[in-house]
Amino acid sequence: MCCPFCSLESTRKWIENEHPIAFADAYPMTDGHTLVIPRQHASSIYELSEQQQSAVWALVAEVRQRLLIGMKPDGFNIGVNDGLAAGQTVEHAHVHIIPRYTGDVPDPQGGIRWIISEHAKYREK
Repeated sequence: MCCPFCSLESTRKWIENEHPIAFADAYPMTDGHTLVIPRQHASSIYELSEQQQSAVWALVAEVRQRLLIGMKPDGFNIGVNDGLAAGQTVEHAHVHIIPRYTGDVPDPQGGIRWIISEHAKYREK
């Protein structure tokens, strides 16, 4: 199976350092939705060394800062889908950085809890 992230075109790369690469998500949730991936193929971020994981999270922080300055979002969803049951569709570790804006959904309360919608309104129970 060919990994689309391992064969990423250089023109898609936005920011990179020794271990990870950042690029725009091909199917963005919002403007600025960015992925950070390790250069080394690994299905899970937890298959990487501590040094590689640290480099990934450092680039996540840099991407977040650049998006904050450039796009001025009101918040972010930052996360990892780790495994098929968690919704991971590309078997190459990656972190989503999704800028969020006031009013982009009617009620953002619950955030990622909307993955399992009956848990989203947890404060009402």
